[in-house]
Amino acid sequence: MGESRTELLAWMNDLLQLSYTKIEQAGTGAAYCQIMDSIFGDVQMAKVKFDTKHEYEYVSNFKILQHSFDKHKVDKIIPVDRLMKCKFQDNLEFMQWVKRFWDQNFPGGAYEASQRRKGGSGGGGVGGGAPKAAAPRAAATSAARKTSGGMGGGMGAGAGAGAAARSASRNTSGRVSSSSASANTLDNHSTSMIIELNKQIVEFKMTVDGLEKERDFYFGKLRDIEIIVQEQIEAIEQEAGDQEPLELPVLKDIQAILYSTEEGFEVPPEGEEAHEEEFDDETF
Repeated sequence: MGESRTELLAWMNDLLQLSYTKIEQAGTGAAYCQIMDSIFGDVQMAKVKFDTKHEYEYVSNFKILQHSFDKHKVDKIIPVDRLMKCKFQDNLEFMQWVKRFWDQNFPGGAYEASQRRKGGSGGGGVGGGAPKAAAPRAAATSAARKTSGGMGGGMGAGAGAGAAARSASRNTSGRVSSSSASANTLDNHSTSMIIELNKQIVEFKMTVDGLEKERDFYFGKLRDIEIIVQEQIEAIEQEAGDQEPLELPVLKDIQAILYSTEEGFEVPPEGEEAHEEEFDDETF
């Protein structure tokens, strides 16, 4: 049995650094393309459109996905027509297959999803310009030292006093900078903790929403079965009239299963249940 939609959403959002709230949103094809990119690393992410509004943009994304499948000989038919309709069941089944394929083929390591969407390679080129910018300043400082070194010895005492003053100033500023750095580190740590907690809250809310929908879905099915069984029993009793009605153990067994409860479970009185609901509304 495959993963639930809640598990798939949490995995996809974590891997791709997205904030999807429904599996159906993957029907644009963009998420499928980037999942394949996390495995193979050669999908043309610059051409993948995440902010899509028209079907022809969906088609373009699925063409990129199909090209990746063909290139790496992935033996899987992509049901493009069904996925593009952004229906839950079709995208859930295809995403379950994608997750299994990812589990078997993901090479491991960090995947910079946001950087890949911007066309970056994930390398360390951010600070590459710093040494070039520092070179002229270093040359100027060296020249200044040479110039000051060539002056007469009569200025030695004044230079020594100035050096002592600069040293004291540097020590004071160093202590201030150290305190400021510590404060910044604490702020960054607090911010990262808040972000992580907010992420967990969103995941828990998605889990609860998914469980509530599944509960209502299966409760509706059980309610339909209960009504059908009750109607059949009443129809048989009406047909029998004054005579003894036929025994239908199957229907009785179904009713027994529907109305059975776990050991220790008690159905609360209607008044208490209403009171609890009122209390919950006021609290939350």
